[in-house]
This record gives sequence, structure tokens and C-alpha cells, in this order.
Amino acid sequence: MNCVSDRRNGVPSTVTSIPLVDPHAPKVDPSIGDLVKDATAQVSTLVRAEVELAKAEITRDVKKGLTGSVFFILALVVLFYSTFFFFFFAAELLDTWIWRWAAFLIVFGVMVVVTAVLALLGYLKVRRIRGPRKTIESVKEIPEALTPGHDRKGAAIAAGDGKPASTADPSGW
Repeated sequence: MNCVSDRRNGVPSTVTSIPLVDPHAPKVDPSIGDLVKDATAQVSTLVRAEVELAKAEITRDVKKGLTGSVFFILALVVLFYSTFFFFFFAAELLDTWIWRWAAFLIVFGVMVVVTAVLALLGYLKVRRIRGPRKTIESVKEIPEALTPGHDRKGAAIAAGDGKPASTADPSGW
């Protein structure tokens, strides 16, 4: 099997490709049973490769989600500990210049703003998570690849005909 290396976000990942021709196979016309067996094996390999690709993409997204959740955890820690100790210190300090109730209200408002900023940073990090896009795209291509005559359609367009082969032959064969 061939290996394709894809480096994104600094993380190398290897996805195996599907061998289309067995280099060790004898050069004879295969029977229908052999063709069905080969097609079944290739479809099985394709499905396994798609599952591996989905696992790789989902693992990457879960790691991003965990990284983003750290910001939410930090926001809760700052809110919990800071509001208790710093709240009294700052309010008492402001009490020397303004009314006591206003000093406590100002300090509380500052802590709520700090919490909101940390929560926003966490949200922005989690929002960047994408689903397994490559897997979805390649799975959408499977029905077209399994449709009879799909190779003639691409060959006609590549030959400069400009029209798919299916318009020239309505039967699609």
C-alpha cells in the first residue's frame, strides 16, 4: 500500500491509499468471479480507508476542542478565586474615595468583564472546529466512481470533446 503524508497544523498524519492494480497478479483475463472478488476487496479497502480518515480528522478536532475548553476552565478559575479575595481588597481600597456600595459594585463589574473576555476567547477557539470535511467529500465521490461509464465521461472531457460521454450515448454504457 502506498502512504500519503499530509501535514496540517504541524501534525503529520499518514493515510494509506488503495492499490488499484496487484503488481503480482498474472497477466491473464480474469473471470467474473475474480473481478467481483477484486471489486469487493477494493470496496472493503476503500471503506476502511474512509474510516481511518474520519478517525484522524475527528481526533484532530477533539484536540482543538480540548484546547479551547482550557479557556473556559481558566475563566471559571479566575471568576471563583479572584472574586473572593480581590473583591474585598479592591472594594476596601476604593472605599477610601467613593461610597462603600459603589466600590463593591465597581470591583464586581470588573471581574465579570474579565470572565466574559476569557469565555469569549474559549468560544472563538472552539468555533474553529471543523468536521471531517475530507471524509465527507470523498464519500460523496463513491457513488460516482461506482457508476458504470464514469471513466468514459472523464476521458471524453479530457480529450477536448467538452461534453461528457453520457450525452453522446444515452444508455450510459
